[in-house]
Amino acid sequence: MFGIKKSRMNEIIYKYTKYLTQFAFCCKLQTYYNTPMRSLFLIFLFVLLTNCSGDSVNNPNCKFLLDIGVNVTVNMNLPQYSQLQFAGNSVYIANYGNGGIIVASLGNNQYFAWDASDPNHTPSSCSALEISGLEGICGCADHNKYSLVNGQPLENASLQCALKNYRIEQNGNTLLISN
Repeated sequence: MFGIKKSRMNEIIYKYTKYLTQFAFCCKLQTYYNTPMRSLFLIFLFVLLTNCSGDSVNNPNCKFLLDIGVNVTVNMNLPQYSQLQFAGNSVYIANYGNGGIIVASLGNNQYFAWDASDPNHTPSSCSALEISGLEGICGCADHNKYSLVNGQPLENASLQCALKNYRIEQNGNTLLISN
């Protein structure tokens, strides 16, 4: 059941049955309170069991990109990153994440960092995104296009996966990009 060995499942059932029995024993009151307390206990148990579910935010179809640790410092005073000081510009940083990182500047100290690999393709030589202003375009035959403002696909509603986002912390003219 659910990929758990039978002996392990029996241990889990015994452990939680023991706790539930102890809880039920502690909740025993006088005879005329047993039915309401038992009902309350069953409602509590039902709510607890029905609300325990997996992470529904993750789309099972979006499993092409690996969860690679990223920790990059970008000094916008350096010439290769100086264009990030102006709204509407983007910069590609190679050798981080799955296919590099794209940092986009919206102005007013708003920056976004995205993995530069198309999340709707297995990583390959064509799946790296090319920057065009505040858009990223896949080099594969389908030319998937993504917004570098919100990471969502553009022009193709059938795409299920958005760009992989990285966290950015700003300290003066330095950006720390991590996940």
